[in-house]
Amino acid sequence: MGQETGKTPIFLMPGDGRDYDMGRIQARFKADGDEPPDRSSISEWRMEPNTKGIGTHSHAREDEISYVPDGTMSFLVGDEWRNAGPVSFVFVPAGVVHDFENRSDRRAGVLNVFAPGAFEGNMPMIVDWFAQHPPEDARYARIGRRARLRLPQSGDR
Repeated sequence: MGQETGKTPIFLMPGDGRDYDMGRIQARFKADGDEPPDRSSISEWRMEPNTKGIGTHSHAREDEISYVPDGTMSFLVGDEWRNAGPVSFVFVPAGVVHDFENRSDRRAGVLNVFAPGAFEGNMPMIVDWFAQHPPEDARYARIGRRARLRLPQSGDR
């Protein structure tokens, strides 16, 4: 199985994956890059209570699919913020401005699928960026513009 198609099955237990710590935000990558080859990136993100995300951004060619397994996450899609409770699903087509954050008083998570393509290669830059710009408290965020992280576009990698 998998050998005929050039794909290798993946089976991960809870806690398995590659971890990235950004202070109040943690990411665990389940599959990316060659797993499966540049077709998608699958990661689990956890945010402490009242934690702002990376800021508004869009992806030129990749769709972003999010599933909230527990807690409540707030998602900006286009120009509208909406709360997504447990088992909510969010689809953001390529080119649409979006963001996510945890505005609740409880830890929350999101399972993210980024397709097509690999995303994990950006994580060292994202971790470094958050080291210089720690995630803000969603209740007391500074007024004004926050520094913005610029990710390379698909063709730049």
